[in-house]
Amino acid sequence: MCNHLQPQLGDGFMALKETTSQLQALLDGVTKDLEKGARGNKAAAQRVRTGTVKLEKIAKLYRKQSVANEKVARTKKEVTTDATIKAAKAKPATKKKKVAPKKSPRKATRK
Repeated sequence: MCNHLQPQLGDGFMALKETTSQLQALLDGVTKDLEKGARGNKAAAQRVRTGTVKLEKIAKLYRKQSVANEKVARTKKEVTTDATIKAAKAKPATKKKKVAPKKSPRKATRK
């Protein structure tokens, strides 16, 4: 596997942008070669076959990076949300008195 296809865990969003641009460039190339291959160009058909293998590898990398990116974004959002919840809990709330439910009168039983 090529070095540029290795996942870079610390890079975050920039790595995802780079992977996205690589994926787009590869898709463009494969699309052009696919059209040529459909017209009978054997070399272009071979490039399509090798391009799909590369496409699979980059697509897997993209999935990994996008999931990791979402987890980071979700964690940041949760931290913000937790701070908001803590601030809301810190406000004095009015306490409601608990009222016991009323008992219904019992009917007299016959003997």
